[in-house]
Amino acid sequence: MPLTLETLDGTTQVGVDGELTIYTVAELAGTLLPQIGAAPRLALDLSQVTEMDGAGLQWLAVVQREAGLAGSALQVTGQSQAVTQALQLCRSAAL
Repeated sequence: MPLTLETLDGTTQVGVDGELTIYTVAELAGTLLPQIGAAPRLALDLSQVTEMDGAGLQWLAVVQREAGLAGSALQVTGQSQAVTQALQLCRSAAL
């Protein structure tokens, strides 16, 4: 699971390429979570995510929580169809 991290002008830009599933989130968390708070803003590009399951949704919630605790503004700059579908399922389940 390739994860790119780059900090430019006070924004840590994160790109996720591939699956965001139970098989990949531990590695992603281990790489990303220590970087949260290094910059005042965190831009998360999920446009290249090919699959997302419940673990991926949980990872996204943890990133959101940790960014808030660190005082970093979180922005999702792109989302693939897989991410959109997973988020829509969560919204439907909440009703």
